[in-house]
Amino acid sequence: MYNIFRPLLIIFLACCIGCKNRTNVDLIVHNAVVYTADSAFTIHEAFAVKDGEFVAIGTTSDILDRYESDSTLDAGGKAVYPGFFDPHSHFVGLGQMLDMADLVGTSSYQEIISKLRAFRQQHPEQPWLIGRGWDQNDWDNKQFPDKALLDEAFPDVPVFLTRIDGHAALVNSKALRLARVTSGSKVEGGLVELKGGEPTGILVDNAMRLVRMVIPRPSDEEKRAQLQNAEKACFAVGLTSVSDAGIDRPDIEMIDQMHKNGSLRIRDYAMISVSPTNLDYYLPRGPYQSDRLTVRSFKIYADGALGSRGACLLKPYADAPTSGFLLTSPKELEDFISRIATSNFQANTHCIGDSANRLTLNLYGKYLEGANDRRWRIEHAQVVDTSDVLKFSVYNVIPSVQPTHATSDMYWADERLGDERVKTAYAFKDLMKQNGLIALGSDFPVEDINPLYGFHSAVARVDAKGVPPGGFQKENALTREEALRGMTIWAAYANFEEKKRGSIQPGKAADFVILEKDIMKVPEPELRDTKVLRTVLGGETVYRRSN
Repeated sequence: MYNIFRPLLIIFLACCIGCKNRTNVDLIVHNAVVYTADSAFTIHEAFAVKDGEFVAIGTTSDILDRYESDSTLDAGGKAVYPGFFDPHSHFVGLGQMLDMADLVGTSSYQEIISKLRAFRQQHPEQPWLIGRGWDQNDWDNKQFPDKALLDEAFPDVPVFLTRIDGHAALVNSKALRLARVTSGSKVEGGLVELKGGEPTGILVDNAMRLVRMVIPRPSDEEKRAQLQNAEKACFAVGLTSVSDAGIDRPDIEMIDQMHKNGSLRIRDYAMISVSPTNLDYYLPRGPYQSDRLTVRSFKIYADGALGSRGACLLKPYADAPTSGFLLTSPKELEDFISRIATSNFQANTHCIGDSANRLTLNLYGKYLEGANDRRWRIEHAQVVDTSDVLKFSVYNVIPSVQPTHATSDMYWADERLGDERVKTAYAFKDLMKQNGLIALGSDFPVEDINPLYGFHSAVARVDAKGVPPGGFQKENALTREEALRGMTIWAAYANFEEKKRGSIQPGKAADFVILEKDIMKVPEPELRDTKVLRTVLGGETVYRRSN
């Protein structure tokens, strides 16, 4: 009898020993399609999380055999990706915009007035009427508007309306009077538009500051609420790491404080707005790194935007007798770059036009002196002359681009640039080839916050309507693998964070997102509509779709 039951006893004891030897972890995810975004682009089925980090990745049977947890998630065969990055966004700006009149998608000046009236009825207590998102390129009349309709509708309330790209504003007469802006007001790197010798209400680039400086600032309590609202919006679309492409010390310190007291959780790569004051303060102190906040870069503005004709071009615009202008003089630009070069900080420079890109790349080259690991970036790299593209490789410069800019601007970009020069714009594939990587962001709230819109634009080169058939300059489309890397591990690399996050690998932060559809396989038209089912930050669920 003993001999009969002995094999069963051995199996029973082995199972008991196996159970006792399983390692306890905080979370197990299994029965999934896990896109790790590691160097081999490995796909697994399951992983285990402990103390906010991935501890093991493998097959479902392997992970369930080796680990146990009170929290186990059966993904039901859904696709899992590293938490999405937005390496060029405006997180603070998103929070502010959620308290403004939303003018995105308006098709006429009259529609703007209607939206402003509705917003004013809901917020009669606000001393200023603030809005953002208008784009005259979406109207039948594509000329800049003037203040006439604003003056008629809001004669006693100051109005400040930022254009979609953040590089121009429309204000009314009340706002101009409060800011004491007149026909004689001048500002370097900006324009107070005049007609008949009087301001039209259009302020371009640095001229916007003339009015902004008299707008009351939100209280600290209001700003904290704005940041929390922005965080909620980011988690809902799968973003676990964002950037702040140009903020000042008070905002940086508030974000850090909120991280420390637990009232803000999202990871933030803060780019310090470059200025002599900020350089004097931050350079001696060196980079700052916490679990949630990284401060090791300066944001520099070389020029403005293409839509408002503030981008600095080598030759005049095809539709206007101007070549745009620099927001920072060449001398000042070199001063900023030379000071950053002597530190451990990164230089991230906004360059839209081919002239601004050439100037900045040449200055980078002067101070980087060839191969390096400084990871200096060109933000946008929107129009780059063919002769300058190779400089990204020679100087190891990272192109940080926004795919939805291409599909938003394509309707009028050739009017601004001409048929030949537009071919040098939004050249993501050409730029990616220089160093084998590219960082993909959105520039929100200039563009939509959803990173899958950028993924779709990068891969298909069409907008939400599927326009144009076959894709806009499709030769510069990215593969799905390249696009996913661009919004995960390559974005992390551009932020010096690739050893901490950006891929699903042991030892890295357990940031991941589960989608309802597999964006690596579904037809292109379904990419934009794919929903986030769950967003996890450091092993903790921060968003879960309710239906």
